[in-house]
Amino acid sequence: IENSLGKVAKIDIVDILQPQRLLGSWEIRFPKGWGAPESVMFDSLKSWTKDSEPGVKYFSGTACYRKQFDVPGKMLEKGKYFYLDLGEVKNIAEVSLNGKKLGILWKKPFRVNITDAIKVGKNELEVRITNLWPNRLIGDQFLPENQRYTHTNIKKFTRDSPLMESGLLGPVRILAAQVVEVRL
Repeated sequence: IENSLGKVAKIDIVDILQPQRLLGSWEIRFPKGWGAPESVMFDSLKSWTKDSEPGVKYFSGTACYRKQFDVPGKMLEKGKYFYLDLGEVKNIAEVSLNGKKLGILWKKPFRVNITDAIKVGKNELEVRITNLWPNRLIGDQFLPENQRYTHTNIKKFTRDSPLMESGLLGPVRILAAQVVEVRL
């Protein structure tokens, strides 16, 4: 690092905490009355449009992802800051960790500070994902008119229209940072 007077300092960075990926299954809960089952389990993160269940594949609205993960005590050392990086999101995410609401994310990077919410041991993560409505409009084209979930005069989408990726796509990671003061 060089300051404005040309003075140079060397910084050795040691003990960098690697990102912790949240792998494995996720529970996803859907609201009643919109064609999706009450809940599903995804073995790994994927677009709702890749699911074989039509109620999930064509779902539009807000669904809640839930996951538990463990944090070892040595990870939460004083002076470190932690961030949840959701990776790819289609389209809006609202994050809660251990019951604490942490904000709404609507653009890249889909990242939020979790320092004040993360704890040693079991942690409960909830991510509410809201997508756009074209997938439901497309899915409704396969249903008789009296069984459709949406009613609109917009005729832009047909049963042959491509679906829009939806949901939490990830990868979801916990990132650590540490502030180091440098005086030259």
